[in-house]
Amino acid sequence: MPLALLALAVSAFGIGTTEFVMMGLLPNVADDLGTSVPSAGHLVSAYAIGVVIGAPLLTALGSRVPRKRMLLLLMALFTVGNLASALAPGFGTLLAGRVLAGLPHGAFFGVGAVVAARLVREHRQARAVATMFLGLTVANIVGVPAATALGQQLGWRATFLVVTVIGLVAMAALARLVPHMPLDAHQSVGRELRALGDRQVVLGLLTAVFGFAGVFAVYSYLASMTTEAIGLGEPSVTLVLALFGIGMTLGALAAGPLTDRALRPTLYGSLTALALVLAAFPFTVGTPWLALTAVVVLGAVGFLTTTPLQMLVMRKAKDAPTLASASNHSAFNLANAGGAWLGGAAIAAGWGWTSPALVGAVLAVVGLAIAVTAGLLDRDRGPGRTAKGASRVVAGSPLRQQTVSSAGSSSRASGS
Repeated sequence: MPLALLALAVSAFGIGTTEFVMMGLLPNVADDLGTSVPSAGHLVSAYAIGVVIGAPLLTALGSRVPRKRMLLLLMALFTVGNLASALAPGFGTLLAGRVLAGLPHGAFFGVGAVVAARLVREHRQARAVATMFLGLTVANIVGVPAATALGQQLGWRATFLVVTVIGLVAMAALARLVPHMPLDAHQSVGRELRALGDRQVVLGLLTAVFGFAGVFAVYSYLASMTTEAIGLGEPSVTLVLALFGIGMTLGALAAGPLTDRALRPTLYGSLTALALVLAAFPFTVGTPWLALTAVVVLGAVGFLTTTPLQMLVMRKAKDAPTLASASNHSAFNLANAGGAWLGGAAIAAGWGWTSPALVGAVLAVVGLAIAVTAGLLDRDRGPGRTAKGASRVVAGSPLRQQTVSSAGSSSRASGS
């Protein structure tokens, strides 16, 4: 794998840390700013709203910007957003800082996924994208637990100052390791927008919105579930978040090879497993070791859905994959916002701390139904079904054109 993927993974590590750390800090932020945990959950939604707005907007605005420069600009905006969050004097300004930090998220992963795919040969594209996403999973093993512990000891503001430093390191890695990639001659906003109108792209985005919302319905309140439902002390929150991150990493490691081999079956299987794990979760909290095992499995099956969904929209968008790829992260963060809101509503309604898991199970089933419907409607036997079929999809596309010379690009990147 090219070293450029390491720079993308480091950037993903910073983004994943700031996105997910708020879940572990919700009780601390709520106490410090004088609000309730469900109300503080709006900080999770605020970041997600930033992603939803920023992904299509910044991708469109940067459609004529070379991809390496675009990645650097997006990471700079991310860094400024985290600094603003660290310095926020109150709840309203913290909300604004979270929105600002979220704006570049989707566009970065949208552009980054296309860059990652172009660095390798076509039969390894899903693995390359999954490698970038490994930064997110490692963030949940190392970054989020460490940042949560730091926030509990030194205050939540210290956490966002550390993420600001990570953003600066990521910018340096991108500048050093990512090779220059010229823009495609026929790339335009209009072409990208038309690609979003493809029925399979729309259904893929809807699958992400509903299916992944089930994960965030639980994960957004995992810190409170740890203390209130499972009955462990506050210091155990760091362990639980790390276990979720380990599960995410296992899911990401499996997702690349499985997606390259059989995209839709991987998607169906992961969504089915997600619904089952969420439905079973409330019955595990009475036994701590069983609940902790369920957390690992939830992280694994939840993150197993991300790579097939990412590759699906990129392949179905054909020769205009960037905006579709970025919009997929808007969909994931609509899932983030919706899952956090619905999970908080279930808790606020008095249904109990484990009720978000049952809400999540329903959402995962809806996502599975949409995915199966999309598969039945897809009469094109080539795109998205196998890695071999994927080669036919991108044969005449910019994704394929760049891949033809990827061996040279990869060796140059590795020697950077």
